[in-house]
Amino acid sequence: MGVVISLDDGKHRDASVKPLVENTKPNMERVNQLILSKAGSDVAMIPEVANHLISSGGKRLRPMLTLASATMFGYEGESHIKLATAVEFMHTATLLHDDVVDESDLRRGRSTARMIWGNQASVLVGDFLLGQAFKMMVEVGSLEALDVLATAASVIAEGEVLQLSVAKNMETTEDDYLAVIRAKTAALFSAACEVGPIVAGVSKAERNALRSYGMNLGLAFQLIDDVLDYGGSAHDLGKNVGDDFREGKITLPVVLAYRRGSESERAFWREAIEGGKSDEKALEKAMGLITKYGSLKDTTARAEHYASIARDALAPLPDSAEKSALMEVIAFCVNRAS
Repeated sequence: MGVVISLDDGKHRDASVKPLVENTKPNMERVNQLILSKAGSDVAMIPEVANHLISSGGKRLRPMLTLASATMFGYEGESHIKLATAVEFMHTATLLHDDVVDESDLRRGRSTARMIWGNQASVLVGDFLLGQAFKMMVEVGSLEALDVLATAASVIAEGEVLQLSVAKNMETTEDDYLAVIRAKTAALFSAACEVGPIVAGVSKAERNALRSYGMNLGLAFQLIDDVLDYGGSAHDLGKNVGDDFREGKITLPVVLAYRRGSESERAFWREAIEGGKSDEKALEKAMGLITKYGSLKDTTARAEHYASIARDALAPLPDSAEKSALMEVIAFCVNRAS
């Protein structure tokens, strides 16, 4: 049930994160060492829980964005290593907290930390990682970078609460949903990309370009994740296909299918999402309705819209290996639904 949307003239169809990985490889080795160091504690459970998620095979896209957005302006200092690590710790903390709030059993193909150590440990280790992240931000000594990341942390928390307020509510609008993912997902992408130019000491225009790139990349990334939950595979997702539906999550494919459906079809969605009747038979019907109303195709089209804004944000910047790699990441994120 995958959806194929052509990008440009097809030249990005084989896009990958490999150029970004190669470009940031030496610095990411330093980030990984710092991650392991800062996740350590005399309290044995802290590194156990932290390393369970840290070592679970994520691409570490966000810290790579921080590194590339600094080095593309010729930055050669040390600050971007600590900021990239802080960004990854913020992301890891939100995953630990998310899995508790969502009562998730699987993360990147493995049991979630809460399933192994419990909800309390997951929340508290997430708090520890946030504390370590802010310590590293302070060590960098840039009030501007600290402000950007602290603001992102606040916005992410607001997004979590906003998601709770619209959870299992089939009257959620597309604008409501976009507000949730702008806060929960895109805010950290945006901050990760903005702090690089800050420590590189570049112009306001260049900093704004990377902030816009990150925000719109994050929106595209999350919308494609929504598509994959109904049209992908467990291998691609790192969780079971249909988990969003089983957990009663309102995502854009559901919003579109609900609003385009008949009254009886909307009654089904209310019973499944609001009433919790989301068994495998209901999932099969949900996927049929999502296909009937073109929800995956249109969600992918929305993602490509934000991808285009991200491309345009980077376009005026001088050509470089980092810029090329960041451009390819945009196509990679959208092409995951192909």
